Amino acid sequence: MGQRTAVRSAVRRAGEYDLVELLRLRALLFDGLDDSFFNPPSENGSWLDALAVVLTEKLTSDTVRILVVDGTGGRLAACGIGVVEQRLPGPHLLNGRIGQVLGVVTDPAERRRGHSRAIMRELLDWFREREVARVDLYASAEGEPLYRDLGFTDHPDPALYWRP
Repeated sequence: MGQRTAVRSAVRRAGEYDLVELLRLRALLFDGLDDSFFNPPSENGSWLDALAVVLTEKLTSDTVRILVVDGTGGRLAACGIGVVEQRLPGPHLLNGRIGQVLGVVTDPAERRRGHSRAIMRELLDWFREREVARVDLYASAEGEPLYRDLGFTDHPDPALYWRP
């Protein structure tokens, strides 16, 4: 890991004018991931077109928060997306609300400056305001220390998935 550089990360809510940069950063998020999890992967980048449509719809949603940090040259340094999911209430989930971090990604040239931490703090504040019972996320090996430092722990149940 590189040395941290002290920079004040000004986190703001994303707007439509950030769409191209959001797509670029989301694509970075999937670089280097094991393709077997995404088998079969999307061909020729068609997923980016679908993502553009969904992000445009979700930019103003009350249940989605898309946060960014501006970089240099009109580019975004980092972005993070949080979603509040309404599930069925239960004894440990009185209002049925669960938070999900859908990904935090920082441009490689902007890393080690506190951008991801600043975005996560803002997302966690947003989740608290919405009174979620817990926040879930999938962590990369590189991001895991940050999330643990922010209080995330291993889930007591195994994470399983099914693909039709």
